[in-house]
Amino acid sequence: MDTAIDELVNDAECDRAAACRLVGRSRASHYRSRNPAPPTPRAPKGRKTQPRALSAGEAAAVLDTLHSQRFVDVAPASVYATLLDEGVYMCSVPTMYRLLRACGESRERRDKAVHPAAVKPELIATAPNDVWSWDITKLHGPVKWTYYYLYVILDIYSRYVVGWMLAPHERATLAELLIDDTVSKQNIRRDQLTLHADRGSSMASKPVAFLLADLGVTKSHSRPHVPNDNPFSESQFKTMKYRPDFPKTFTCIEEARAFCQQFFNWYNADHRHSGIGWHTPASVHYGTAEQIRVQRGNTLNAAYQRHPERFVIKPPVPPEISPTIWINKPQSEAATKT
Repeated sequence: MDTAIDELVNDAECDRAAACRLVGRSRASHYRSRNPAPPTPRAPKGRKTQPRALSAGEAAAVLDTLHSQRFVDVAPASVYATLLDEGVYMCSVPTMYRLLRACGESRERRDKAVHPAAVKPELIATAPNDVWSWDITKLHGPVKWTYYYLYVILDIYSRYVVGWMLAPHERATLAELLIDDTVSKQNIRRDQLTLHADRGSSMASKPVAFLLADLGVTKSHSRPHVPNDNPFSESQFKTMKYRPDFPKTFTCIEEARAFCQQFFNWYNADHRHSGIGWHTPASVHYGTAEQIRVQRGNTLNAAYQRHPERFVIKPPVPPEISPTIWINKPQSEAATKT
């Protein structure tokens, strides 16, 4: 393009500005390309020395003072104050820290407690009374900020509520009485049962721990702030509180106790639970579920014989009861199953 401009200037005898307009090029770009400026090498910018900074000798003197036998175990702020009381000023406290940090000598001197990671509980139940889960929930009383405390012990294999108690307070001694009574009613042998709970004050109390040790019951606790480690009790409480007839408040503890009695009778004897093949907790806990499953199978077989065309994929079968119930199934077990 610069050559075309030169030819227009020579042939048409027009000025260079008109030639630039004809070819659509600015005069500045044209002249810049004809007379390029030589590149000017830039000197690398060095870090400027702060004029107020300590000299090398002054910094060495400060470090020698901090390393001296007198101040080796003293904080820089105390060193600064001590020297100032003696009429000596060497540098500011931040400068002392800066010099120590440059030497790798500024850190927390006190040993900090390092707690190991909480172990994830991994519990398996293959039969009733292998693993129980227990927890405490609040029921609203007649006045604001008043509650009744519902203690519930649940068998995770059968989902059967083996014991419950309603009290006006949460006390470790009350939990101790409930556990002792429930273990006796269920005829639990030593080293047979594992009792799992979260880390509430009653669950982690010494009276409960001593009782479990005396009964030969293994205790297990959830990780801190991990509600999923106690899923069966949480699910049971949700089932109760999401019932259509669950009241927002109870006028007295007798009313709350009557409601709980009615609910747990229904839950154990009439509630068909999805986690146990739509059987009732009582039928699984006391061993009649397999007989009921056989009866269900006979009913489904008769229905298939009457109308096989209605079952396109395969003959119907009643749902099975899982032979193992886990709290936090290990990853290796889950991978093997899939």
